[in-house]
Amino acid sequence: MRRHAGLGLCSACWQRHPDRPFVRAENLIAELAEPPDWLRDFTADLAVKYCVSRACTMITSLGRLLLDEQSNHPQALLERSRRSGRSMGSLARALETFFTGHGMAMATDQAERLAAGRRQRRIDAVPETLRPTVDAFADFMMRSRERARRAGTRPRSDGTIEAALAIMRDLARFLAGERGKQDWALTDVHDIEAFLAGLPQARKRRLVVLGQFFRFARSRKIVLVDPSRGLASQGPSGFTGATLTLDQQRVLFRRWTTGPAVHPHEALLGMLALLHGASSREVKMLQTADLDPHARTTRLGDRPHPVPLDPASWAVLERCLAHREAQRTDNPHVMVTRQTKSGRGPASTAYVSHVLDACGFPPRMIRCTRLLDLVNTMDPKLVAAAFGMDPEATMIYLSDRVDETRLSEWETTKD
Repeated sequence: MRRHAGLGLCSACWQRHPDRPFVRAENLIAELAEPPDWLRDFTADLAVKYCVSRACTMITSLGRLLLDEQSNHPQALLERSRRSGRSMGSLARALETFFTGHGMAMATDQAERLAAGRRQRRIDAVPETLRPTVDAFADFMMRSRERARRAGTRPRSDGTIEAALAIMRDLARFLAGERGKQDWALTDVHDIEAFLAGLPQARKRRLVVLGQFFRFARSRKIVLVDPSRGLASQGPSGFTGATLTLDQQRVLFRRWTTGPAVHPHEALLGMLALLHGASSREVKMLQTADLDPHARTTRLGDRPHPVPLDPASWAVLERCLAHREAQRTDNPHVMVTRQTKSGRGPASTAYVSHVLDACGFPPRMIRCTRLLDLVNTMDPKLVAAAFGMDPEATMIYLSDRVDETRLSEWETTKD
C-alpha cells in the first residue's frame, strides 16, 4: 500500500486529511519568489468552506495564476481568475468573497455581465427585420436607467428591462409569424388587440411596455402613429389571483410543521408566507443579524417593526438555522444554498422561485391568501403600516362584496 512519506498515511487517507490544503499552500509559497501575505488566510478560508480535494484543486489553480508573469495584485488576480461564460467559476467566486471581505479588491461586474447576456438573448430571438428597433429600444432603456441613477430617482431594474424585451420579442414573433408583417410601421390596433388576447392576464403589463415602445418608435419616426394608444385594460382593478382554501392551508401547515422529509428552506418560506405574509424576497434576504432569539422576533424586508414569530414559525426557523450551521458557512443569510455557502450573497431568485414546487403552490399565491385575509378582516391602512406598503397597495385586496359569513346571524328563514 502506498503511504504518504511525511505522515505515514495511505493515499486514500491522505486525500481526505484536513491538513492537505495547508501543505499544498506551503509548497506553493516555497515556489513563489514573492508570495502574497494573504495566501495563508485564503487557504484557511477555503479549508472551512470546501472539502479537502476541492480546496486543493483551487489552490493549484491559484498557483498557476500566481506563477505567471502578470500582476499579482488582488484586483488583477481576481479578473484573471474569471472564466468566460455565464459562470465565472468557483475560484473567482471564492477570491471575490475573500478580497472584498478584507477590503483588498472591488467586486466584479459579473451580475452586469449576466444581465447583459440575458438582454442580448432576448434581442437575438427577435426576427431579423424587426430586431434593430428592439435593439435601439433596449439601448434607450439602459440610458434612461443611467439618467435615473444620476438624478436619484427610481431606475429600471434588470428584471424590468428583461421583461420588457421579452414582451417585445413575443410581439415581433407574433407579427412576423401570424400576421405576416416585417415592418413595425405596418402594425395597427387590430394586431395589438390580437396579441393582447393571447394572454389576457398579462394585458396590463403588456400594454405598459407596448406604450413605451411605440412612443419611442414614434419619436424616432419608425412609426407614424402609436397603435397601442387608446387601448385600456378591461380587467377588474381589484385582486384577481388565485388563493388557497382553508383546508389547503391546514394541509400545508401540517406539512411544514410535522413533515420530517420537507426541506428546511421550503418550510421556512412556506410558513413565513402563510402566517406572516412574507414575500420571497423578504425571506431570501433574511439574515441572522435580523433575528432576536430572546424576543423571538425578526425583521422582514422594509417592515418598520420587528415581526413576532409564533412557536410553529420559530421552530421552523430554528430548523433552517441548524441546516445552515451544518454547511459551515460564513454567509450571513438564513437561507444558504450550495452555491452561496462559500460567498456572502443571498440565494438566487431562480432557486427561491422553485423552493415550494414540492408542495404544489407558488409563494405568491400563499402570500396573497394571507394578505387578502388580513385586509378584509382589519383596517387596510393598519396592514399597510405593518407591512411597510403604500396604502394604495393594500386596497386591491379588498373584496368587492360582503363576506357571506358576516351576515349569517341576520339570516331569516322563509315560512
